Amino acid sequence: MKKAFLLLLTGWMMNGEAVMAQQRQFTMAEATNGLRQQLAPERLRQFEWIPDQKAYSSVVAANGSFAWVKFTPGDNSIKADTLLRVSDLNQQLFSSKPLRGLPPLHWISASSAWFSIGNVLYKGSLQNGGMQFSHWCELPATAENITVNTQSGQIAWTEKNNLFIRTAEGQVAAVTNDSDENIVNGKSVHREEFGIDKGIFFSPKGDLLAFYRMDQRMVNDYPIIDWSVTPAHANNIKYPMAGGKSHEVTLGVYQPSTQKTIFLKTEGPADHYLTCVTWAPDQQSVYVALLNREQNHLSLNEYSVATGEKMKTLFEETDAKYVHPTHPLYFVPGKTDQFIWMSERSGYRHLYLYNTQGQLLKQITGGNWVVNELAGINGQKNEVIFTSSEESPMEKHIYVVNYARKQQQLPRVRLDKAAGWHDAQLSSDAGYLLDTYSSATTPYVARVAATSGKWEQAIVTAADPLKDFQRPQVKQVTLKADDGTPLYGKLVLPVNFDATKTYPVIVYLYNGPNVQLIRNTYPYSGNLWYEYMAQHGYIIFSMDGRGSDNRGMAFEQATFRQLGTVEMNDQLQGVAYLKSLPYVNQQKMGVHGWSFGGFMTTSLMLRHPGVFQAGVAGGPVIDWSMYEIMYTERYMDTPQENPQGYADANLLTKTKNLQGSLLLIHGTNDDVVVWQHSINFIRACVDNEVQADYFVYPGHLHNVLGKDRVHLMQKITDYFDGKLK
Repeated sequence: MKKAFLLLLTGWMMNGEAVMAQQRQFTMAEATNGLRQQLAPERLRQFEWIPDQKAYSSVVAANGSFAWVKFTPGDNSIKADTLLRVSDLNQQLFSSKPLRGLPPLHWISASSAWFSIGNVLYKGSLQNGGMQFSHWCELPATAENITVNTQSGQIAWTEKNNLFIRTAEGQVAAVTNDSDENIVNGKSVHREEFGIDKGIFFSPKGDLLAFYRMDQRMVNDYPIIDWSVTPAHANNIKYPMAGGKSHEVTLGVYQPSTQKTIFLKTEGPADHYLTCVTWAPDQQSVYVALLNREQNHLSLNEYSVATGEKMKTLFEETDAKYVHPTHPLYFVPGKTDQFIWMSERSGYRHLYLYNTQGQLLKQITGGNWVVNELAGINGQKNEVIFTSSEESPMEKHIYVVNYARKQQQLPRVRLDKAAGWHDAQLSSDAGYLLDTYSSATTPYVARVAATSGKWEQAIVTAADPLKDFQRPQVKQVTLKADDGTPLYGKLVLPVNFDATKTYPVIVYLYNGPNVQLIRNTYPYSGNLWYEYMAQHGYIIFSMDGRGSDNRGMAFEQATFRQLGTVEMNDQLQGVAYLKSLPYVNQQKMGVHGWSFGGFMTTSLMLRHPGVFQAGVAGGPVIDWSMYEIMYTERYMDTPQENPQGYADANLLTKTKNLQGSLLLIHGTNDDVVVWQHSINFIRACVDNEVQADYFVYPGHLHNVLGKDRVHLMQKITDYFDGKLK
């Protein structure tokens, strides 16, 4: 009897402890940065497929230390071989100042690798089953954009505005020598639109180097003020604003053996855009997608490396609104005359097989869904592995398709089984893939699988780091736009929800191009700050309206030439839905967003006054004529071509409409949405005797990150508490 009582008591205590643990609420620091720090699910560290092997490496934590381990999948298991421990690396190189962890390690070949610490590079080789590293070279302290070519051993980098190269033999040469700092070489261009994230392109063998050269002397200077010194100092950047002068970009090809550079003769107006830069497998030519400034006409051109002359235009793409190329050519392994092109010409991004004469051989994928990424090509099996939204725009799955089949609609095979959002990395022969995913109920899973579908093994299945917290209920919501288009959203209910009570609500939005908020990922709410607010008695609602990503061109282009109009109509459908819920307090509604979401927040407060009692707009675009050319002119045309669209979206002329409370927040060093947007807005409020609230973050760029982000989210929370409770 006593034993049974003790067991019962123990069970009650354990259940009670579990209940108490589950009642824990997030601190603001946890809600803000927790998913990047202590509340992050367990994940693979430094995963990388080993070249020319059916094996991969990752960093493994054990006994308070770290090791670099090689894993070789087998029929029934995975063999593990430790290549390097932190203690090994410290003994080899850093005995005087030991490292606490392993730096990012990168394979050169199946038996050699490299890493860098700052501007010092180290190279290692496989010896007696382990990696032995030694000093490779030291680059200048001002080196940036360091690019190592594993084929040739050459290294390229930039210093200020010029490009340099180090040959495998250790000789260093200046590729460019432009004395004017406004001529920039080897860096990303066009404000990193069109999928551009670099300016250095080694050839397949690594012995030639293509690079962007950007002349921005004609672009207006724009001051970014450094407030950390006294007196404050103005750092001028080149910021091309819509309708104004844009920079001019060319592409050079440098040959280290001759130290000569040939510039491609890209014809047409000098302010066009050059993207999708791709080397031909034989290195005799370079392919460039040339897009006019109007962004409605694309030519895929081939240029001679020897002369810079255009050899031919393979094909052209046009659209009445805009063409938006973001991916290079993917050459089929083993076939130097065939490549895969990603295009939205059908209204959805799909894969097309071409030859180098510009002949369309086959449309590989098709349907009312979007191909997200091309993960790899298995040339031996004539297979393409890709991810897409075919199952649902809120999920991403991995598929394989055989492009050699003769059917008009090629059958696809899905390579994953679990619901959620999947990302794929392919081995060098595309025989294996790493599939990492999460969903509403799955914090993180990593599995390795054969692309044949005959073998798979989970290698990480993360525990739920939020299991001890008080979690809200999240409901999936589907509404309809005024034209009948489905709109997907999420409703986060307060914890301990009582349907007989009413609650304040905050609408969080972005609703701009190239961004999707509503996805089946972990956490399902989408953001721990939403859950923090739900723990404190708020309803949170978020929805992707027309103009946002992953729904096809018609969905995105619905906002063309009228940013802030169609999107707001969709968000107001969300407001109508919220008002239909008996537990929503219609007199306590707030709205919050950052960047495009800041523009949307301010627009809703001014163009639809009275709907929300409070708004918080971070880094907001206020006047689109002051935003960058590449982005703005794609969606709005120029101010000269579309004066009415710019006038309708200009929030400086609408401050008199403000009802309720509006807080604007901006980083003083924002070089994306420059500080002047919100400064001008406050000036307009003063001129019109309108009261608005304002807060700045000194020294911060477009986003407030790090420990200061906790301050930011507390500021936003306090504002809503003061206005809606």
